[in-house]
Amino acid sequence: MKKTIVKYVTGLSPDASSWQKRQHKKYNKIANIRRGISYDIKHGVTNAEVISFMDEVRNNLSFLNLRKVDGSIDRLDEIEKEFTSTTTPTKYQW
Repeated sequence: MKKTIVKYVTGLSPDASSWQKRQHKKYNKIANIRRGISYDIKHGVTNAEVISFMDEVRNNLSFLNLRKVDGSIDRLDEIEKEFTSTTTPTKYQW
């Protein structure tokens, strides 16, 4: 979960190879990130741990270089919005 969040928030380096750009375009989308974190939640990580790690990324000095990357705070907000929404999932009656 931590690796997934850090990888998404960091984004793509400016000097990335064409292969890295293709992989980033293919796999580093919010849907894939949400799926990976949801898998971790299903297997033991609590939603509170996810939120607390995002707060740690936002406030801890050890993640200062990560926060300096352009757009990193926006991407962190995007993930946080996905996991702090209090809406209940829609249940369909087929």
